[in-house]
Amino acid sequence: MPAVEPAFHQQVHTLYSEHHGWLQGWLRKKLGNTFDAADLAQNTFLRLLTAPGPERLHEPRAYLTTIARHLLINHVRRRAIEKAYLDALAAMPEQVEPPPEVRLMLLETLVEIDRRLGTLPAQAKQAFLLAQLEGLGHAEIAAELGISVSTVKRHLAKAAMRCFFPE
Repeated sequence: MPAVEPAFHQQVHTLYSEHHGWLQGWLRKKLGNTFDAADLAQNTFLRLLTAPGPERLHEPRAYLTTIARHLLINHVRRRAIEKAYLDALAAMPEQVEPPPEVRLMLLETLVEIDRRLGTLPAQAKQAFLLAQLEGLGHAEIAAELGISVSTVKRHLAKAAMRCFFPE
């Protein structure tokens, strides 16, 4: 296997040399921000190094774009969660505001919960959020979403499984 590894690293080096500038420009257009574009471009190539890829790429830009697009979606989602969290913190009295390390831990937890719930159907995610954030009971969620109580229970069980036992 040691003979394969240097060849793979050489392929990634070649991809980086030939396409990094283009990828960073593509990301800069999407984000409107040079710094985030540079970070996501680097993360794209890091993903290449940490995940097994095809032996030979016929369309390297399409492959890089696919990886970068997934990273971009995660970046945008994280920023939206971060903004909502910071808005909620701004509405709190200063005496209640958590210290920076707790704030970071809470933000990371919110991002992870969002990631785990992200693959659920919208109605299941909404039922879970109504139960957890609004404190609604099964019957209230059923009325809110226009579904049966048994469907609410099924949605909540599926969401709980996703949160506590990720795949």
